[in-house]
Amino acid sequence: MSHIEPTRVTFLEDTTYIRDSERKALTEIRPKGFYIRQPPRPYELLDNVTSEEALFQTIDMGAAIVDCDHWTLVVDGLVERPFFINLAQLRRMPWESIISFHECYGSPLTAPTKNGTFVWSDGLDSGMFAGVSADRYQKELPIKKALSLNVLVAYEMNGQPVSTERGGPAKLVVPGWYGTNSTKWLCRLSVEETRSSNPFTTMFYNEVDPTDLSSVRMRPVWEVEPNSMIVRPRPEEMFPCHNHVEVWGGAWDAEEIVRVEFEWQFFRLRVLFSRSGRCIIQVRATDSVGTQQPLSNRRNHVPTVQIQIE
Repeated sequence: MSHIEPTRVTFLEDTTYIRDSERKALTEIRPKGFYIRQPPRPYELLDNVTSEEALFQTIDMGAAIVDCDHWTLVVDGLVERPFFINLAQLRRMPWESIISFHECYGSPLTAPTKNGTFVWSDGLDSGMFAGVSADRYQKELPIKKALSLNVLVAYEMNGQPVSTERGGPAKLVVPGWYGTNSTKWLCRLSVEETRSSNPFTTMFYNEVDPTDLSSVRMRPVWEVEPNSMIVRPRPEEMFPCHNHVEVWGGAWDAEEIVRVEFEWQFFRLRVLFSRSGRCIIQVRATDSVGTQQPLSNRRNHVPTVQIQIE
């Protein structure tokens, strides 16, 4: 962070910066409160890139309406020279385009153990969520993840400016991690020694660690686990006996996906059914470190599609 050219940022030491003054770019929260646009069904996802209109959407405390002319992103905390940039400066910086999956998690409760060194990210939204008041949406990333090359401050999506509902004018994008970590309406990045005490890190978006046999230890919702979907055939689709059926879909994970299993074959296959009746197709993904989708009782357990052979 100390190697950014002075001509591209404004250092706080050269200004009369007042803490949280970047939040003045927020003009209002509209609409207020929780909102969700449900994701499309797997059989509707025929394209590699999901359109803005089809992509699911989750807003926890309301959509922040931001004055782009006054928007700034502050970078402070344990950095050599804290600074801020405006939207025009951000757009002039070297940029990168990535294609990434985007997956929501949900919100089990209870806090994980504090540890590590983190980058906190603040959003301009505030309000109530699940009966809890928060003056801002705040998440954190381990410093190693935050400095990885594919973590972005994004101002465009699918070639268009990030919309208000998606977190514009700029949002954090953390590929391979659940969507809750991609802070919308981003206004601050702070390098800190400890985890944030914000409700969205301590009360919400944590889960029981499945490796803990006592089911007591909690962990933050960070990396996406192996997951997959069956795009074709559709549920309850009917096929004539002795005809080939093409089975295909997608698999994703924080790590590289190296193998996808059918109950009887590989992930993309034309299958010839020689008997009539109901058939069940299941898909199971395996990543490069050997982690597999669980067969049952987890949010990412193997998907199932039933079809009818006549």
